[in-house]
Amino acid sequence: MKAVIMAGGLGTRIASVRSDVPKPMIEICGKPILQHQIENLLNSGITEITLVTGHLGHKIQEYFGDGSKFGVKISYFNEDHPLGTAGALFKMEGLSEDFLLLCGDTMFNLDFARFIEFHKSHKAWASLMAHPNGHPYDSSLLVTEILPPEKEGELPRDSKRVAKWLAKEDERLYYKNRVNAGIEIISPELLEYTKNNYKPRHPETPDKIDLDRDVLKPAIPTGKIFAYDTPEYIKDMGTPDRYYETEKDLQCGRIYAKNLSQKQKAVFLDRDGTLNKDRGFITSPEQLELIDGVAEAVKTINKSGYLAIVITNQPVIARGECSFETLQQIHDKLETELGKDGAYIDALYYCPHHPDSGFEGERIAYKGKCNCRKPATGLIEQAQKDFNIDISQSFMVGDSSRDTDCGKNAGCKASILVNEKYTLSDFVKEYISGDSK
Repeated sequence: MKAVIMAGGLGTRIASVRSDVPKPMIEICGKPILQHQIENLLNSGITEITLVTGHLGHKIQEYFGDGSKFGVKISYFNEDHPLGTAGALFKMEGLSEDFLLLCGDTMFNLDFARFIEFHKSHKAWASLMAHPNGHPYDSSLLVTEILPPEKEGELPRDSKRVAKWLAKEDERLYYKNRVNAGIEIISPELLEYTKNNYKPRHPETPDKIDLDRDVLKPAIPTGKIFAYDTPEYIKDMGTPDRYYETEKDLQCGRIYAKNLSQKQKAVFLDRDGTLNKDRGFITSPEQLELIDGVAEAVKTINKSGYLAIVITNQPVIARGECSFETLQQIHDKLETELGKDGAYIDALYYCPHHPDSGFEGERIAYKGKCNCRKPATGLIEQAQKDFNIDISQSFMVGDSSRDTDCGKNAGCKASILVNEKYTLSDFVKEYISGDSK
């Protein structure tokens, strides 16, 4: 697959770090950001690259040349005037097959093979890489289509098809922390669709096209736009603060370690009594309230390199006390409240089953034994499969013996019991804080 990297831009927000080169040429640990990107692509078997240049573009071409000394083949498309974030795609030649689209000022290290496989399996016109971050409240969010259970007794299915795009200014209450990361795989069919339907928002500059507003968002009704969730390292290098944070992350090896081709380590977190106050069975978003200090503790986990993954028994489904839709709203509120304080979870898995019968309004299809209700290990096993997790280097944290037994049964490094006297914050200080520095 070919890669197109948008390597223009003035870089006004990061000018205090370096103003005499284009943003993608700013060095991190002795290499331009763009070189880090190219090395990641090469390691993924992607060797054909087109660099779209503009401001000070000659400096990029002087450094990289034809790409041969970096093990790749590089061609160039120079914008003689600004074309927006997508205008160049409609003027370039050679985009007859699906291609990877990147921003040249973003630091990442990704398992592109997984992303490409996702794109192909969904037969997408565009696959958008998405991830949680510490400021979802001012980020563009992707909302995907949640399909009802296909068969009685199964769970709702996230089709990954983008159903809605929440811009920063759009009203939102509770939401999943799924931020558009600015990394896409685009098909020629999407470009053709845009050509046939494009209406310039600025008639005086019709060839200045915005990728999000003019290409991706208008195509959502086609059902061909999909979101690919990943916990891997992706950071926009637009400001000095983010630059220095990224430099530290690269120096300590955290950026490469987050690549899903590498074994991950996780902190598996129970929900009720661990993250939020235990008020019995929670059946509405209004009942969920975070425990004091939890957001800061989760934030420390995020910074440490561990994945923060919630695994929770939710028998309210089997008991007929809560709908799948309402449970999703409860979990959206959990992510929203964590995000307000700069924290996030990388994934959430729940068991809807309950072994006992006799409840009014119960859902019989979800009654009985299963392999996902803690202390069974099905939820951890699914997370392990999804994120390439080394269970022996991971922790289980919860407020009951079901949680700690689950961790022991799965083979976790340690299973930690929390309560009012020993909280998640205490666990983080004892086991995690050293890894976050």
